[in-house]
Amino acid sequence: MTDDGSGSRQRAIEALARREYERAGDEYTRAAWQRLATPRAGQSPFEPDEKGWVGAGLQFLCLAGVAYRVAGQDGRATRRGVEGVAVANDLERGLDKPVQRACLDEFAADFRAIGGMDGVADAYREARSAYERAGDSVDSPQAVGTTPLFEAAAASLKQVARSLDDGEIAIAWEDLHGSDPADAGGFLGHRADYKRRRFPSLLERVVEAGYLAAPRGTTEYDNANHRCPACESTDVNWAAGNTLCLRCSTPVERR
Repeated sequence: MTDDGSGSRQRAIEALARREYERAGDEYTRAAWQRLATPRAGQSPFEPDEKGWVGAGLQFLCLAGVAYRVAGQDGRATRRGVEGVAVANDLERGLDKPVQRACLDEFAADFRAIGGMDGVADAYREARSAYERAGDSVDSPQAVGTTPLFEAAAASLKQVARSLDDGEIAIAWEDLHGSDPADAGGFLGHRADYKRRRFPSLLERVVEAGYLAAPRGTTEYDNANHRCPACESTDVNWAAGNTLCLRCSTPVERR
């Protein structure tokens, strides 16, 4: 049976919880390759897909690069960045809607930022321009923004940001998107503008801190059954089969 990447993703998050960031990068890479090969059962990454399920593979590749940077493995992070730019460009063969291709341009800019590559700001500006050109073809930018492709493109930024904000949701929908959905190009293009301003500096801060949080899953505040052995918080985050502290991503203990 083909692995859909879920096992590797679970192990990646477990490695984040144990502060084993190079191993997390390895497991996120495996999850990425698996999901890129088979976005969903029976689906090719090179065929049109209105939802853009292949975005999860790009998301995991982004997170692999971030984890490598936090681990001090800058060369490996750069290789993930180069790989990600190439894959995002190649996936335009299947994701044929102009707005999806603009999102792939957004991903390509993210990979440049994560890999410490040149041309980051220009790449985000190109993504912004692509969204503006695609605007007339979009009936509902809110619906587009909640498809798997677009949610995957926001996930790495959100995970990096929550690493610096006590595990809370640090970037809301309203931060990432424009204020006027009637202007579809501008509404979605704000994503590229926001990332151009914020993502590189957030990345530098998590690298300096040496800490990347687990993604936010199902959460509960003041849980009666668990306590974090590291910070004593009773706020819990269940992420891909891992029961973690919401605040510091340490595996929690039952009490």
